[in-house]
Amino acid sequence: MTAADQILRLPLLPVLIAQGLMVRRRALRLPEPEGPRQGQMGAGPHLRLLIAGDSSAAGVGATHQDQALAGQLVRSLASNRLVEWRLEASTGHATADTLQRLTDLPAQRFDVAVLALGVNDVTGAVSQHRFSRQQQELAQLLKDRFDVQKILACGVPQMEHFPALPQPLAWALGRQARRLDARLAQLSQQIDGFHHLPFDLPSDSALAAEDGYHPNPKAYALWGERLAMEVEKALV
Repeated sequence: MTAADQILRLPLLPVLIAQGLMVRRRALRLPEPEGPRQGQMGAGPHLRLLIAGDSSAAGVGATHQDQALAGQLVRSLASNRLVEWRLEASTGHATADTLQRLTDLPAQRFDVAVLALGVNDVTGAVSQHRFSRQQQELAQLLKDRFDVQKILACGVPQMEHFPALPQPLAWALGRQARRLDARLAQLSQQIDGFHHLPFDLPSDSALAAEDGYHPNPKAYALWGERLAMEVEKALV
């Protein structure tokens, strides 16, 4: 956190705490979508794909996995490849939770891992240093246990644009989201095979789910298509 942020945040702390409690109390809690979380699709060169992370990776905001991130991504990739995929994601998961979840998963091989994490690290007040260290541990686990060659880390969303968050809470969370996202960008320069993909979906309320916090199927379609292009580039 910069000195300027600290100066601005201190007098706002009572407001930020009150708004945080209010958002938690009033939040519309959407379920994770139904549908398979592993399978095969397509024909062509074999691609073993792991998708892991938080509620956005799990597809909250969609009613079925076909409409969610995994379904959209797999369908885009399956136009050129035989995609064998697996989804390991849960609502509320921060980097530490995903690290533990994958540690408990039986060893197997994946060519590419797509990670969607960061929002719960922000709301959980995880420090930049701790976030960076846990992301490094996660990358190492993916390489050592699952033989992953390419890791695509989706950028931390710009939380200041979440419709469900009032100001100044949105500003404060947005600033921290940007700091953690910058750490992911740094890791992409330090870890071989680790690619940071900025979260650049349009800041449009029409792309938000009814809870004002998660993507809707239209947003997942855009995200999945863009991710598919990045996966193809990483495999060249």
